[in-house]
Amino acid sequence: MGYKETLSDMKPQVKAFNAAIGETAQGFGAIAKSLKGDSALTHKQKELVALGIAVAIRCEPCILFHTEALVRMGTTREEIAETLAVCVEMGGGPGVMYGTKALAAYDEMAAV
Repeated sequence: MGYKETLSDMKPQVKAFNAAIGETAQGFGAIAKSLKGDSALTHKQKELVALGIAVAIRCEPCILFHTEALVRMGTTREEIAETLAVCVEMGGGPGVMYGTKALAAYDEMAAV
C-alpha cells in the first residue's frame, strides 16, 4: 500500500475517533487551528517543525499528515530534505529510517 492510500484510509478513522472523543478533539483542533497562520514563524515553517517532531517520535501517520500539508503549501523537496537532515542530526539512526519514509511519502504525494 502506498503512502497516499495509507493516508486516505486513515482520514475516516481519525474523523470517527474525533467524533467519539468530542470536546477533546475540539480542543486539539483549536490548538492546531491557532498555529495555521503566520506570526514569528510562517505556517510552512511550523509544518516543517511538526514534520521533524513526527520523525523524531516515529509517528508514521503524523509524518503523512504533515507531509501532505507541506506538499499543498508548495514545499520543495530540498526543504523537506534539509528538515530531515536535522532529524538525522538529532535522532541518529531512527532519524534516518523515519526520514527515509518521510521523503518517500513526499515524493509520492508531490508526483503529478
